[in-house]
Formats: sequence, structure tokens, C-alpha cells
Amino acid sequence: MPSVLVLYRLKPDVLAHLAGRFRLLDSHASPLPLDAFLVAAAADDDPPCAAVVPGSGVVRIDAAFLDTVPSLGCIVSVSAGLNHVDLPECARRGVAVANAAGIYSADVADYAVGLLIDVLRGVSAGDRFLRRRRHESLLLSPVGGSSLRGKRVGIIGLGSIGSGIARRLEAFGCVVSYHSRRQKHDISYTYHPTILDLAASSDVLVVACALTAETRHVVDRAVLDALGSGGVLVNVARGANVDEAELVRALAEGRIAGAGLEVFEDEPNVPAELLGMDNVVLTHHQAAYTPEAMADLDRLVAGNLEAFFAGAPLLTPVLVFD
Repeated sequence: MPSVLVLYRLKPDVLAHLAGRFRLLDSHASPLPLDAFLVAAAADDDPPCAAVVPGSGVVRIDAAFLDTVPSLGCIVSVSAGLNHVDLPECARRGVAVANAAGIYSADVADYAVGLLIDVLRGVSAGDRFLRRRRHESLLLSPVGGSSLRGKRVGIIGLGSIGSGIARRLEAFGCVVSYHSRRQKHDISYTYHPTILDLAASSDVLVVACALTAETRHVVDRAVLDALGSGGVLVNVARGANVDEAELVRALAEGRIAGAGLEVFEDEPNVPAELLGMDNVVLTHHQAAYTPEAMADLDRLVAGNLEAFFAGAPLLTPVLVFD
């Protein structure tokens, strides 16, 4: 059986399923630290030709990693985002890459809308008020919020997640516009050539783009100021898409009205200033992790591995080589 390097913690039943098809070199079953484990895997009599890797950035798939395990010909990432994978380096070495494209889109889009409703209507803030002061009249509650209906929502990144968010918000009567690398001529949403223009034309700004060198801190002080004192930011992409220090300042100074944040720049750390703000909803990179999505992911990982070793097209290819 072909050898597969497993660096992502798979469920026992998934491991058992894969073990019937592949010889698994599972880092989580080894007492060795990761660096030593990789060296040992590379020195194995049958070194791995494929690797299943996490999407959290704990493992960077870069030149150093590929030098350590030079037998690898395929990387299967369990995330849709690929900021942890050096794609040019993989391309240079002829290493195929597959990701989890589409697996999480519906659930993350649902979650983004939920965050926005929570920020606008003060759901979490109202819950905290009731738990702290349940003996007082609810008429004293400081929350009540603003309607989602009719809000102008700008979406940064109109891929599968951004498009799903747009469709859901249309049902609430929102006016959707967007910015992406290029205009999409088959949709009716208004396209803005710059994020600054998009923010200036929006009541809500939703970040749903990939993290690349070009999109790091793409939401900066100027964009937040363009969004304005009544504006709300929702981020379900990557923490580093937003200049977090500037966001904290904008919220503290009232230069924007609120935020719904699912991701942070230095995970798992969250800026302490955000924790006491009732106009901010914070969750910890959990939008994608429904049982349904995880079951789909398990099938996709197995399918990509089987395709690679059979010489068939990858199911979700990012880089492909003959």
C-alpha cells in the first residue's frame, strides 16, 4: 500500500477507513516532536508520497518542509484557504496540491449572516444583560439594535463563500455590492474596483476573501474610516485580512459601530480590548466545523488520495502535474 503522511488529526473511523487503502504515517500516533517525526518519515523504507495537512498554519508547506520530506508528490489540505502552502514552491517541485474547496462554503455563509444579525440586533449582548441583571426590567436593556432589512452590504471576495453570503442577504432585502480581483459579468451586484470605494458605499463590510500577500491588511484604517461610524465589519476569512490593531482602535474610538469576528491575526489569542465591547461578537474559528461539513471533508480527503495514487484527476485540484 502507498504511504501517506498524516499531519491532521483525523477521526478514528476515518483513520481506519484510510488504513485499509494506505499505509499511514500518523504524526498524532507518534511520540516524536513534529520535526523529528518528519525526518523519520523521510528515512522510512517506503517514504510517503502524499501528505494530509491541517489548514491552521501549524504546519507550513514551504521549501524547508519539502526539503525534509522530498518524496512527497501531493499535498492534500483540509482547508479551503492555502496561505499555509507555498504554491510557487510546490509548482517548482511538481508537487500537486488539493484543498477543501466548497466543503465549508454553505456553513460559513450561514455563520457570517448569523454574526451580522447578532451584531446588529445585539443578541449576545442581550443574553449577557439578562444573565447579569435578570431581576431588572428588560426595558432597561441597552440593546435592541438595528434592522438588517435594507442594509447596504459590501462583500470582499465573491467566491463560493462570498456568493453564498450575498444570496442569503438578498433574502433579507439587503443591497449587495462587492469587490474581487476581477469583475464578474454574469451577476447583477454592483462591482467596486477598490475596497475603499466599496466601504464608502456600504453599511456593512463582510470579509470573505483568501489571505494572500495582496490581501493581508486589506481592511486598514482608511477602509474602516470609509465604512464610517455607523458601519459594521464582519470577518469570516482570515484574521490577517484585517489590520487588527486599527480595528481595535476604530471600535474603541467609535469610528465604526461594531464587528462580528470569527478569526484573529494571532490565533488563538484575541485582543483583550475586544472582550469588554458589547458591540463586538467574538467566536473562535468555528464557522466551518459542522458535523455535515466534517463528514464531507473526510470523504474528500479519501477521494483526493485515491485519485492521486490512481493517476486520476484530483477532486479539488489547486496545482496539477502529469
